[in-house]
Amino acid sequence: MKGMAKFQIGKSGLSEDFIEALRKTFKNRKIVKISLLKSFSRDREKARETADKICSELKDIGKFKYKIIGFTIMLIKWRK
Repeated sequence: MKGMAKFQIGKSGLSEDFIEALRKTFKNRKIVKISLLKSFSRDREKARETADKICSELKDIGKFKYKIIGFTIMLIKWRK
């Protein structure tokens, strides 16, 4: 298994390009670390909503779980 992929969400927020990049990354990786920058938000509830939205956008390629540590989302793809 390759190392962990790292992404950042900034002021542009969740774009379709960002979701597409995650789809491509999960073809080879099981865990992705997503940092939420200050320009995006410093609200913990918005971090949870963002993680839920990412999981729902990616449901067509598998099942995902997440863990939020500070303002970082650890996104894990469950095996089939």
